[in-house]
Amino acid sequence: MVDSPGGDPGTSPAPLAPLAVSVDDVRNAQKTLSGVARSTALEGSRHLTALVGSPVQLKCENLQRTGSFKLRGAYVRIAAMPAEERARGVVAASAGNHAQGVALAASLLGVRSTVFMPVGAPLPKVAATRDYGAQVRLHGQVVDETLRAAQEYARETGAVFIHPFDHPDVVAGQGTVGLEILEQCPEVRTIVVGVGGGGLAAGIAVAVKQLRPDVRIVGVQAEGAAAYPPSLAAGAPVALDAVSTMADGIKVGRPGDVPFAIINDLVDEVRTVSEDALSSALLLCLERAKMVVEPAGASPVAALLTAPGTFEGPVVAVLSGGNVDPLVLQRTLRHGMAAAGRYLSLRLRLTDRPGALAALLHELSEADANVLDVSHVRTDSRLGVDEAEVELRLETKGPQHCADVAGALRSAGYKVIG
Repeated sequence: MVDSPGGDPGTSPAPLAPLAVSVDDVRNAQKTLSGVARSTALEGSRHLTALVGSPVQLKCENLQRTGSFKLRGAYVRIAAMPAEERARGVVAASAGNHAQGVALAASLLGVRSTVFMPVGAPLPKVAATRDYGAQVRLHGQVVDETLRAAQEYARETGAVFIHPFDHPDVVAGQGTVGLEILEQCPEVRTIVVGVGGGGLAAGIAVAVKQLRPDVRIVGVQAEGAAAYPPSLAAGAPVALDAVSTMADGIKVGRPGDVPFAIINDLVDEVRTVSEDALSSALLLCLERAKMVVEPAGASPVAALLTAPGTFEGPVVAVLSGGNVDPLVLQRTLRHGMAAAGRYLSLRLRLTDRPGALAALLHELSEADANVLDVSHVRTDSRLGVDEAEVELRLETKGPQHCADVAGALRSAGYKVIG
């Protein structure tokens, strides 16, 4: 929560404008979603509980219909439209989660939907959006170009543009996650949630703070797409010049006006996490919680891993989505394993003679390191006449094992140079 600016001594601060969404709006949205959106499970995590030092539970929106929370807001938004607007159809722009949420919501409500997606959108997400009933149009290389195309389509055809986060009905729909958390974990003290444009965090804050003002709400952004910290400092949405993160679900360059006002008023803190933390969190969710999540969905877990002793429990971390492209999952898991010390890359020099490489591999076997890749260089101006350079990528068991392997090689007389 950002403190209101102070005036002169003895003067009263200006009253805050009423928020665009109330807890009653969220309750009404919950009624609208009855029989449509699942009340997703709250799963305890012994591993995270031990790390954080307080009970941690995971709110599994990755198990929601369409694989993310987005169905909630999209359905509430379209359901609230008058018949005349529904007849014109709806249009949206998205790289994945919002696309699927709008497609299914429109299909359930008998509304025609068109979804613009970037040309490079993952094929599984494009296929799923079509399967949910939308007409998919591929346009642009980045979401901003896709967004402009969708808005132009809305102007030309009269279709209603469904914004992914900047509308009161969307925020109210996402806020039903907060009501479920209070029902499932009445003793909750901290809720940690990923933040992109801010619709989910704003909705949860409205639902929770008006019923339980003692609960702390912590938003999480990727360091390379963190528009909220400068916006909160400025007191108004600030657009970033560029965004870069593996977490495409929270890769948003400017906060929405509606969610920003709510987050500025009700959210206690917004933290940022690194790419290493995101990939490590995704790996942890897969290995320890048996949960497939996308990098954005793992961002609350990344925050817990980054500063584990700073959260009062019980803690609920919202896994906002699980729609991760298999190729992205593969790359992210490799990154996460490297960040967790499960891979070790080394360069070393040895005497270029028969059996030298075999002897090196024997040393690595004795150190219980699994060799993934070997590159053997004999012709380089940096090398002596009788030298060879070997680059190795090894699978290891963690940071201490990495240190032990490197130490064993040095003890055996090898010159480790990187």
